[in-house]
Order: sequence, then C-alpha cells, then structure tokens
Amino acid sequence: MLRDNIARRRMIGAILHGLFLACTLAGVIFLVILLWQATAPGWSHLNWDFLNNFPSRRPSQAGIKAALAGSLYMIAITILLSVPIGVAAAIYLEEYQKKGFVNTLIEINIANLAGVPSIIYGLLGLGLFVRWMALDRSVISGALTMTILVLPVIIIAAREALRAVPDSLRQAAFALGATRWQTVQHHVLPAALPGILTGVILSISRALGETAPLITIGALTYVAFVPTKLTDGFTVLPIQIFNWASRPQKEFLEVASAGIIVLLAVLLLLNSVAILIRHKFEGGKKW
Repeated sequence: MLRDNIARRRMIGAILHGLFLACTLAGVIFLVILLWQATAPGWSHLNWDFLNNFPSRRPSQAGIKAALAGSLYMIAITILLSVPIGVAAAIYLEEYQKKGFVNTLIEINIANLAGVPSIIYGLLGLGLFVRWMALDRSVISGALTMTILVLPVIIIAAREALRAVPDSLRQAAFALGATRWQTVQHHVLPAALPGILTGVILSISRALGETAPLITIGALTYVAFVPTKLTDGFTVLPIQIFNWASRPQKEFLEVASAGIIVLLAVLLLLNSVAILIRHKFEGGKKW
C-alpha cells in the first residue's frame, strides 16, 4: 500500500514537471515567433538614414528621429519626477506612518490605482495637465501623465523592497542612537535599493511602451522636429509605429517593423543599465 502511494506521488510529480516545462517552453516559443514576425521585415530598412530622418510620406525616406528623441526626452523627465516621489511616498508609508483609517485608505487607493487601465490616466492627463493647467500637447504634459501612470507601481515595489529589509537592522541602528531618518538613509534604503530598482525597471518599461494615454492627451502623429523645450509638441516611438502600421502601403509595414526594432533596442538598453546598477548595489546580500 505504501509503495503504491509513493509510486503514484512520483508519477504525479513527473506529470506536473512535464506540464510546467511545456508551459515555460510554450511561452518562450510564442515570444520568439512574435519577435520574428514583428521584426523580420524591418531589418532591411534599418540604417543610419532611418535613425536620422524625420517622418515622410515616402516610405524610403521615412525616419524615426523625432519619435526617438521624443521618447527619450519624455522618459527622462518621467524618471526624474516619478522615482523621487514614488520612493519618498514608499518610505513614508513603510517607515513613518502609524496605523489608522486615513493611512489604510491611502494604501488601498494606491494598490487599486496600479490596476487602473492606462486610458483612464490619459483622460486624467487630458483634463488636468492639457486643459486645466493649459500645458497643451507638450512634452511636459506627456511626462506628467506617464508619471501618474507609473507612480503606483513604483510605490508598491519600493514598499515591498523596504519591507524585505530585516527589522533587526533598524533596531541595531536605533540602539546606537541613530534617528529614524539616519537609519533609513544609511541602512534601510541602500539595502532596499536593488528591489526598488527592479520596480523602476518595470515601470519605465511600461511607460516607454504605452500608447493609449499619449494618444488621449493628443500627442502628435507627425512631427518633423526634435523637441528642445518642455512646452514643445512631441511624438513617441509607439505612436509613430502605430501611425506607420495603419498606412495602406505595404512598404510602411517594413518601416513600422524597423521602428519596433529601435523601440526594443531602447527598452533593452534602459533595462540593461538599470540591471547593472541593481547588481552593483546588490553585492551578494543575503538576509
């Protein structure tokens, strides 16, 4: 009887192992097929002229310079705004706040905001930044909209990273006479930095690939200049790719595919930088 049970459990374990492996391979295969389908037509169009030209009605002369500059400009402002605010809010909620109705309400709202569809943030950005603050369809309007989009994710990820730091570290600092801010600044925050950067990577990746909020606030689809001021009009890579993909000419599909390659390259580059910074601060810490 005992041997039968052991054999049955081993058989169930082997079946589940195969099932999990198949699910993992299915995800990898679908990803490879998706990347191949999306990028294969665009390699022939990818050259320096494509990176250095502005959009054109002729596919052979169409370039991605304005969209690439707009994406980098907007994402840089988004990082400058969202990361300090998000980390500061997480520090307050995790290290300073006392339990109470108001604080619980704030926590619930932040958790719910992380799941709100991006189009809602676009409508909020349109009403708040474009119309009420009269910032028009500018880079700063796009960056502020993206900031409120990624802020809940950064706060939640930063809180989880701060919570993972052992409480004994805080108690040791307090025992030596450190204030709460000194404890956070010199011990808790450096220890939580790898986890915080993981949340920042996910948030920035989302902001770089989002299209709906920027279309909602009225980001331009044809821009033949590089934005130099916060109040300049702009476009971004996803909007430019969407514009090309919606054209009836077949050649524009190749141009859109080349744009997807550039978008993926920018995304991988930003993620690689963040991962290198994360590993530098991680330093093999084990709690």
